[in-house]
Amino acid sequence: MEIEIVTLSRQGGRSYNEDVFGQWNDGRFLACLVADGAGGHGGGDVAASIVRSSVLGGFAAAPGLDAERLRHLLEQANRDVVARQAEGGKLAAMRSTVVLAAVDLHENAVVWAHSGDSRAYLFRGGAPVARTIDHSLVQQMVAGGMIDEEAARLHPKRNMLLSALGSIESLPEITVSERMALAVDDVLLLCSDGVWEPLGDACLCETLQASQDPSRWVGQLDAEIRARAKPGHDNYTAVALWLHQDGEDDEVTRPLPEPPLP
Repeated sequence: MEIEIVTLSRQGGRSYNEDVFGQWNDGRFLACLVADGAGGHGGGDVAASIVRSSVLGGFAAAPGLDAERLRHLLEQANRDVVARQAEGGKLAAMRSTVVLAAVDLHENAVVWAHSGDSRAYLFRGGAPVARTIDHSLVQQMVAGGMIDEEAARLHPKRNMLLSALGSIESLPEITVSERMALAVDDVLLLCSDGVWEPLGDACLCETLQASQDPSRWVGQLDAEIRARAKPGHDNYTAVALWLHQDGEDDEVTRPLPEPPLP
């Protein structure tokens, strides 16, 4: 299979963008990542950039879908963020969520790993067949049957995370998926909470089903977020990966262009 990738990252209603995304590939293995920094005053974007460099650099040194290897990459990124925290100042309290998808294009398989509430989705036939589970207070409430997913998306404590990279006292919670088979026309989405929180899973599915290619889908996600945005709304970042039959499309990455200024 071949893969088409479309990316989107906006600062939203914030003064700067603390989200980052990145990818690495060697023709067989592909790693894509989204990291959402936190810490304020410029620390969050530094933490997210450290995570991107650490994880993708580590993956490039030994590409593959081994679950323990992917867990180790996120653990090393945590140590790298902690090491920079020692510089103090704006970096002392920086943190970052992360979601990583590792794809084997020869064996048509994916494994993902994450910490925090940046998400990965796998869609087949326009419907979600797998999704990461957030490390957050409201996700625990969902698991306990106290609220449903829609209530969690709107809950006043929805941004209270239970894990993120940059943890000094103990290792952050890291979840690695099972190996999942991929099929032609499957779609993977990696995104920060600035995407899934205002839209919800139903909107992700509806817009995907109405789109014939990843550029149109990601463009529609951008438009929907802008339409629903409140003052000061969060940064938002999405990486969409669309799987094609060999020869249907070249492997290519397309950043979605900025919309024209009003």
